[in-house]
Amino acid sequence: MIVDTHLHLIYRDRLSYPWLANVPPLDADFTHAAYAREARRLGIVAALHMEVDVAEADIARETAMVEALAGEAGSLLVGAIAACRPEEPDFPAYLERVLADPFVCGFRRVLHVVPDDVSEGALFRENISRLAGTGLNFDLCVLPHQIGKAIALADLAPDVSFVLDHCGVPDIKGGGFDLWKGPVAEIARRPNVTVKLSGIPAYGADDWTLEDLKPYFGHVAACFGFERMVWGSDWPVCTLGGGLSTWIGATQALLSGVSLEDKRRVFSENAWRLWKIAPKA
Repeated sequence: MIVDTHLHLIYRDRLSYPWLANVPPLDADFTHAAYAREARRLGIVAALHMEVDVAEADIARETAMVEALAGEAGSLLVGAIAACRPEEPDFPAYLERVLADPFVCGFRRVLHVVPDDVSEGALFRENISRLAGTGLNFDLCVLPHQIGKAIALADLAPDVSFVLDHCGVPDIKGGGFDLWKGPVAEIARRPNVTVKLSGIPAYGADDWTLEDLKPYFGHVAACFGFERMVWGSDWPVCTLGGGLSTWIGATQALLSGVSLEDKRRVFSENAWRLWKIAPKA
């Protein structure tokens, strides 16, 4: 049983995605129906939708669209990690609206697409601290040289649960292990941070192999342990590195020497606990 904690859906006729113009392979519709057809064959029983950096005016509409898709018969969607703007003064009001909707179980603000000092602002940090006690987690999407800024957020809000997306976005293709390993080990020392095993095939060369991924997987496993690791597909971004089936197969191979108990933690149990979600009846 697999819970996908990082699914992106793209419906270009409903929402605006300004960044797609710069990534032609992803400038297409990626629907729940297309994802679910493959996902069910691979043992995925539930999925959390991860915000897709839509135009700011479409943030609420994205959540509403995903929630509507979750209500359709046979949907794999069980919750949403919504976009947010903690650097803006209206964040507290937005948070109150979101808290009224149990479908939303977390937030993300992609930090590598904004100036580095955005997350260092007093208002940003104050608003992130507001998540304490709400049950809402915050996904950290940063490049290796920005992990220090993620560490600062985790330290300033120790009662907030953070998730480090894509193992900290290592530059596998460029051989960036040495620049990445230290910051990852340091952020792993924060007990309020969980690592997300997701996305890494897209950071490898076109002809990446399992051997390319092993050092990165081994390092996050050693630093975080399997009690603080969740799995995500990063679909459709994973299609840039072979696709959903390839990533599932690679993950199974990476976990081949791991106990059944720890595999269950990574693939489902940690996700149920961290986002307080449950499989559909």
